[in-house]
Amino acid sequence: MTEQHPTPDTLDERDLAILQFEATWFMLDEDRHDAIRARFACSVEDYNLDLNRVIDLPAALLADQLVVRRLRRHRDRRRRALIDGAAAGEQG
Repeated sequence: MTEQHPTPDTLDERDLAILQFEATWFMLDEDRHDAIRARFACSVEDYNLDLNRVIDLPAALLADQLVVRRLRRHRDRRRRALIDGAAAGEQG
């Protein structure tokens, strides 16, 4: 059986499920990491790799623009904080 990978113009069921989860996880009565492991049958690290891949797809913006933009902003802030922290450590 061949596994089909979505093109940048389409999202598969898992990609859509990831976006839906990110839109609603904070309303759950369970820990986010536990929910990720239970729903997606993968580690949190693997989930985060998939999430970062999904939010870079053009089709993700069409599927849920608000969630994708929010996730991109959070990712950019985390990256900037890492870079700024590393730069501050090099100066001291």
